[in-house]
Amino acid sequence: MFGNRQRYRGARLAAVVTAALLAASVAACSSGGSPPGASSSSSAAKQSGGTVTYALPASTTPNWILPFESITYASVYNTNQFQQLMYRPLYEFGNNGDSVAINIPLSSAAAPVYTDGGKTVTISMKGWKWSNGESVDAQSVVFWLNMLEAEKANYYGYAPGLMPDNLASYSATGPDTVVLHLTKGYSNLWYTYNQLAEITPFPESWDVTKTGAAAGSGGCATDSAKDKWAKCAAVYNYLISQTKSANSYATNPLWSVTDGPFKLSYFNTDGNVTFVPNKAYSGSPKPTISAFKLVPFTSDSSEYTALKTGQLTVGYIPSQDLPQKPLSQVLPTTDPLGSGFTLQPGYNDEISYYQENYNNPTIGAVFKQLYVREALQEVADQNGITEAIWRGYAYPTPGVIPNEPKSQWIPTIQSQNGGQGPYPFSIAHAKSLLTSHGWTEQGGTDVCTKAGTASDECGAGIASGTKLAFTLNYSTGTAAFAQESDVYKSDAAQAGIAVSIVGQSFNTIIGESAPCSGPKCTWDALMYGGWVFNGPGYEPTGEPLFQTGAGSNSGSYSNPTVDSLIGQTHTSSSLSVFDQYATYTTQQAPYVWMPTYYNVYAVTNSLKNVAFNPVGALLPEYWYFTK
Repeated sequence: MFGNRQRYRGARLAAVVTAALLAASVAACSSGGSPPGASSSSSAAKQSGGTVTYALPASTTPNWILPFESITYASVYNTNQFQQLMYRPLYEFGNNGDSVAINIPLSSAAAPVYTDGGKTVTISMKGWKWSNGESVDAQSVVFWLNMLEAEKANYYGYAPGLMPDNLASYSATGPDTVVLHLTKGYSNLWYTYNQLAEITPFPESWDVTKTGAAAGSGGCATDSAKDKWAKCAAVYNYLISQTKSANSYATNPLWSVTDGPFKLSYFNTDGNVTFVPNKAYSGSPKPTISAFKLVPFTSDSSEYTALKTGQLTVGYIPSQDLPQKPLSQVLPTTDPLGSGFTLQPGYNDEISYYQENYNNPTIGAVFKQLYVREALQEVADQNGITEAIWRGYAYPTPGVIPNEPKSQWIPTIQSQNGGQGPYPFSIAHAKSLLTSHGWTEQGGTDVCTKAGTASDECGAGIASGTKLAFTLNYSTGTAAFAQESDVYKSDAAQAGIAVSIVGQSFNTIIGESAPCSGPKCTWDALMYGGWVFNGPGYEPTGEPLFQTGAGSNSGSYSNPTVDSLIGQTHTSSSLSVFDQYATYTTQQAPYVWMPTYYNVYAVTNSLKNVAFNPVGALLPEYWYFTK
């Protein structure tokens, strides 16, 4: 969504200060205007029509259409840049610019109203319509909530104790009014940004259990716990069966019912996707382009070739094709594409990392040792990788809060060691940490030679003879990722840490990222990019990633103190409470942080009003061509 989910490292412009946005009233409205840095408006005549061809990052393709997914399908590319063009969430965040704030004008509901000390939430729908004439109403919201009650274990945004567990009751009290009664009073900001943000209204035509059935006949929208949500389970099973038939996305009548600005006209499992305007869209603005196409690539070099040869109207310049970034600038001094494109930087509200599997039966006990995680972090040369591989178009990730844009949420600990955080690059210190805890290098790889739980021993669950060796799966297609993995492997080896690296497609990696346990829980570590705080979790309180049992906690990280501190951020708006959470969790090094890069986008000069927001949402309804 967390950022809706797990995300591959992409980039969106984020010049605005997150602090100001998140501290603002949740009722504030975000405009959709063109920000500084967007491809500018022009005095040339605005043209109706035209096709935008938009480059997907290398080795990524949309492959899940239902706006209700498990962690194995949760990504920016499925949610923000595919589903949300057709199916708008209850509350939209960000704008056609640099905002991460709630955007009430682009939402199908008015700003939520909190009463009873934050225990009661009233949601008023605006009367929007689905493309088949149905109303986007209170029942559309209840339908989604009932589905969550039935299938929370299959939803990537679920965390134990949170929605739907924190709902004492909810109901449609009128055609366009939903009232939620919560189990306790919550911070209005957190509940809006991290709970209500998850809801996507469902049309009545999806409430079926077989093809051709009458809308609503499935009974999920009126189901209850009395039958253990059996009707919703049946509807879910049918919708999932249709979702898995990706070849029929453009022809299946289910998916033609949309409330967003676009409809699907063509879908190929290779990643070629075409959208056309939804003429029944209730929101504003209405699209002026005639089509929006997603174009896939197997490598960033092939994408760049397509960009240079005029096959794309919006693309990105790979880091290896950019000149070294000047220290005082965010864009290159010279444009490698010449004068036909406008360049824009794109930052995500994001943290980047690789994720260890704490439940792996072979290496999981090793990952659970804080000193080991410190060592794994200290062999990550973030500054060197930023300069040599990303050519300056990146910055270190020092902890659990995005370092860009600057915000009140960033704890002081992340500014330590020149912005590297508490565990800066030091192969020598990493080596000494391991040696002092009972590891001895044998044949180039550290081996536990002093098993036990004393301060100078390897730690709980680590047997004598255990090797500090694991496989890191990284996302292919982008040359810099392969280089980054190679550098990390080389530096880790100098500390006696044996890292095998294996390239896989992005979809393959997130497909194996489900939390697991037992002997079949075999993956060691995954580097798919990182996490954008764009739902579930626009406020960076961390519950989707770090809370025990959370649906997006792929590696099954668990720390009772972290759980407690996360819980405190849900009911308190105090910055000191948030700082305690962010500081402690950063000290615990739950993941191994890697540099966060930003894209340098290229937009053809004839396409105007284009911007890339930090939450990853594409809003091409704002874009237009000029003659």
